[in-house]
Amino acid sequence: MVKTALQPVKNSPPWWRSLPDDFYCQSDGTELDSEYPFKVYGTAAMDRIMRTGLSLMISGTLLPQLVKRDGMAREREWMDFYAKLAEQRDVDLVFLPPPKVDITEHKMPKFGYKPKDIPAVELRFESPFTPLNPDLNDSYLSYKRNRTARAQYWTHPAGPRPTLIFVHGVIESWYGFNSLFFSLRWFYDNGYDVVLMTQPFHGDRAERYHPFSGYGLFAGGFSQLNEGMLQAVTDLRVLVNYLYERGAPHVGISGLSLGGYLSSVMAVVEPRLAFCIPNSPLVAPVDTMRSWVPTGGVMDLIGKRTGLTPLELRRGLAIHSPLSYQPKLDPDRVMIIGGAGDRFTPPRFVRLLHAHWQESHLHWFPGNHIVHLGRAEYLKLMRRFMDSHCQNI
Repeated sequence: MVKTALQPVKNSPPWWRSLPDDFYCQSDGTELDSEYPFKVYGTAAMDRIMRTGLSLMISGTLLPQLVKRDGMAREREWMDFYAKLAEQRDVDLVFLPPPKVDITEHKMPKFGYKPKDIPAVELRFESPFTPLNPDLNDSYLSYKRNRTARAQYWTHPAGPRPTLIFVHGVIESWYGFNSLFFSLRWFYDNGYDVVLMTQPFHGDRAERYHPFSGYGLFAGGFSQLNEGMLQAVTDLRVLVNYLYERGAPHVGISGLSLGGYLSSVMAVVEPRLAFCIPNSPLVAPVDTMRSWVPTGGVMDLIGKRTGLTPLELRRGLAIHSPLSYQPKLDPDRVMIIGGAGDRFTPPRFVRLLHAHWQESHLHWFPGNHIVHLGRAEYLKLMRRFMDSHCQNI
């Protein structure tokens, strides 16, 4: 596990200007490549195939909203709105603290996932989020199911314990998959309460007519994606408030892919976290998707139709990027995990996040975005890291 440092955000040009235009197609490499060449390059080839399916889903959702002439014009105007706020690099201007919210506990749905022999409830609350861009108020809030935030909460009978909030990746919101993949029961058995948060537009927060979980994030173009990320952070902060008010001695966060991205964003807004462990985090969405097929072609089409260059899209989406701000959380409490063979969120993007935060930690495993070879090793490393920041567990 290594650490690095970089100059604070305010003393350097914004990342969206300093990042090379061809960053999306630069080569990747880690210290594991020569040690585990078959595992790294074999899983990388698998990722390139699998990401095409996700790319088709996202492209098919974005394109109809953006090819309309009026849709293109609005998107350009709204991207400029977000970009001007991002230029200020003032985290408190963008991520407003949520008001006090009533959270209710419910029995787990009859056909929903429930961990065996663990006291678990579903937390529900009315998301206090309203769009940062007032022009999107009516359209965004028209998604009624999305306005009810949800999370599954595993507790210990003796009372609140140090708590791990886990945030799923895009599309894969089923609690059962995330519980198994990240051995969340193992963390529970070792003394942690667990909260599995459902992201906006996913799971039971998706409208019934949506074709897949997460569709709503992309169905309104990049502006709706921006607001979805801001809402996710608002809802996560509501959960952090609730857990501390309930008596949790420590609260930390981890997540995969888009969940890793949101975990990283929480490190820039929430100094109360005991730890933050982004796993295979999405870091620079525009540059990441430019390397995907066919999403890269779709983004080229958008640029030709609207004049929105990759740089302008970077600026527009930078409003919620962890790269845009210094963390309020001590970077020594941040451990980033990345796959050497990951081609959804390739190593160069993980390094970008690692280099951005002074004294953050980095651990590589020899797998890709889905196949986490060496997972047992990094789970043990995670637990030691969590324990070290939750001394009275």
